Amino acid sequence: MAYNRDNNEGQTGRPQVRRQFFRRRKTCPFSGQNAMKIDYKDIRTLSKFISERGKIIPSRISAVSVKKQRELSVAIKRSRFLALMPYVSD
Repeated sequence: MAYNRDNNEGQTGRPQVRRQFFRRRKTCPFSGQNAMKIDYKDIRTLSKFISERGKIIPSRISAVSVKKQRELSVAIKRSRFLALMPYVSD
């Protein structure tokens, strides 16, 4: 006996119900009150936005706004150039 799955029914013949999951809206950690400041000398803050391989974490994962992501990447690159942070880590 073949089941017709075109009409959203499962193997039991009952309709499957898909729940929409609640996605929490991410907020930028550098904007708003009591926000962190982006400074190339603050290695502790900058290291939160670098992967264990030494790559800059993208804004879609870290929830940093576009403007602040540009400032963040410039600060990371500046601190790398001044040898405050490594370019890569093994």
